Amino acid sequence: MKLKETSQLIQVRIENEIYYKISEVDKMRPFFMSLVSNSNHWLFMGSQGGLTAGRKDAENALFPYYTDDKIMESAELTGSKSIFRIQTNGQTQIWEPFSVRFANQYELQRNLYKNEHGNKILFEEVNQNLKLTFQYQWSTSDKFGFVKTSRLINNGETETSISLLDGIQNMLPYGVGSALQNKTSNLVDAYKRNELVKESGIGIFALSAIIVDKAEPSEALKATIAWSIGLDNVSYLLSAKQLESFRKALPLAEETDIKAEKCAYFIHTNLRLSARDKKEWMLVADINQSASQILEISKAIACDKHIAFRVKDDVTKGTQQLIMLNAAADGLQFTADRIRDTRHFANVMFNIMRGGIFDHNYQIEKGDFLSYLSNANKQVYKDHKAIISHWPNQFSLLVLKEHAQKSHDKDFKRLCLEYLPIKFSRRHGDPSRPWNQFSINTRNDDGTKVLDYAGNWRDIFQNWEALAHSYPAFIEGMIFKFLNATTFDGYN
Repeated sequence: MKLKETSQLIQVRIENEIYYKISEVDKMRPFFMSLVSNSNHWLFMGSQGGLTAGRKDAENALFPYYTDDKIMESAELTGSKSIFRIQTNGQTQIWEPFSVRFANQYELQRNLYKNEHGNKILFEEVNQNLKLTFQYQWSTSDKFGFVKTSRLINNGETETSISLLDGIQNMLPYGVGSALQNKTSNLVDAYKRNELVKESGIGIFALSAIIVDKAEPSEALKATIAWSIGLDNVSYLLSAKQLESFRKALPLAEETDIKAEKCAYFIHTNLRLSARDKKEWMLVADINQSASQILEISKAIACDKHIAFRVKDDVTKGTQQLIMLNAAADGLQFTADRIRDTRHFANVMFNIMRGGIFDHNYQIEKGDFLSYLSNANKQVYKDHKAIISHWPNQFSLLVLKEHAQKSHDKDFKRLCLEYLPIKFSRRHGDPSRPWNQFSINTRNDDGTKVLDYAGNWRDIFQNWEALAHSYPAFIEGMIFKFLNATTFDGYN
């Protein structure tokens, strides 16, 4: 349903959520986008579908981390790929959405949607000749990873018989860093092994061994995984070797163990789509999965009838957490102009993604404060540890300042005032500026939260200027930190 149209964007509501639509996006010059996440996901993609994604940093990628020009050029080979064989009037028509293949055979409209919170991107291709619409959407789940939700819609008045092949390609197994992939991708391919757990349909993508230039054993104990739900009578492919066979309507052989090929995960099935009906399915992928984690998700797929709901629910929880983070920095506004409100939301979101947001208003956790002291000044930590141990587990900033003012230790006083319990700060960088490294540290290995901020000091201080309006009681600590990071001649 169309809500509001401007000269640039159309507001539409999809599944009770506001999206902004760019119609006929393929007639524009391709552009670069990002997808935000409440967790440690990162995803950058071109408007024609090429993408890179992963968790934490470029060394933990699901799809290869290249510069933006290479990502844009890789749309046919990396990320989502869907091919349909449609039976019409006794003939087979091949349709490959968002591809240059067969595109000149049909009257197509390609549209792009992004939700108002910036954590979902939806691609849509409408085939006027076949009276079909295909959509796929990228979103993220803290628990499950990256979620690709696909929909096939029959816009016609008659039932349609369809053979589909849908999936993702050119994934990376665990243990392949950005430098290794960029310099020796052919060697990386030689080490790849793709296996299928037939009972649950999970694809496991790992290295036969960690690639090291040493005469020592190095087992690959973690893997990238992909799985799907929503379609019946499915067969699986673990590489892109048989895509051309499908295009030519040749029989496919299910792949269960593939070596030395780029990682891919495709599902194949046949279905009949009634007039004005639609079919939806999901494909989920994640990185750095241990054997126990793979067993756990395999059991859930096989036994949990509500697994699809749980994935969607976790995606929804992520959206709610994004809103809460933004609200904590006064990023929510409600005016007569919803586009302005959305722009303000995005500006605040990217501000706190760089400079961070305070963890719990003006509340401070004793454990994190002690950890901060021990890292900042071991002698001060040693002198004051016993006293601090009697403080409550959680106390306010006002209490901390009172303790600082009473102390005769100038270093302790300075460190108390400099303490800034900030989270959600990510190092500044993306594929369009690869000289800037990024690292999204939201949790420790044991699952506990991380409070820190990192990156270019100039960028952080710029973001703190806005954050100070939301947390004025921390202004003193921000100024102290700024002055201590500034040299005598004015550089920082």
